[in-house]
Amino acid sequence: MSITTEKTRELIDAYRTHESDTGSPEVQVALLTERIVNLTEHFKHHHKDHTSRRGLLKLVGQRRRLLNYLKKQDIARYRDLIGRLGLRK
Repeated sequence: MSITTEKTRELIDAYRTHESDTGSPEVQVALLTERIVNLTEHFKHHHKDHTSRRGLLKLVGQRRRLLNYLKKQDIARYRDLIGRLGLRK
């Protein structure tokens, strides 16, 4: 269910905005998206796991808030990020 350290490093390297960046909205959204995808796969086999489903909904809400923030700050970065991640909005 959790993402590995190597996968985390790959995501940070792919979505960072400068050399020492680890906490920009782009990186945070990419990490949250990876966790959401992992949880979605988990629910294909464990459909009665309602406690983790609540956690999934919290992650989706957190990602939505970060995307709204990024959209208000810089629409070009927002559009680039959702295009790279394959998100619908």
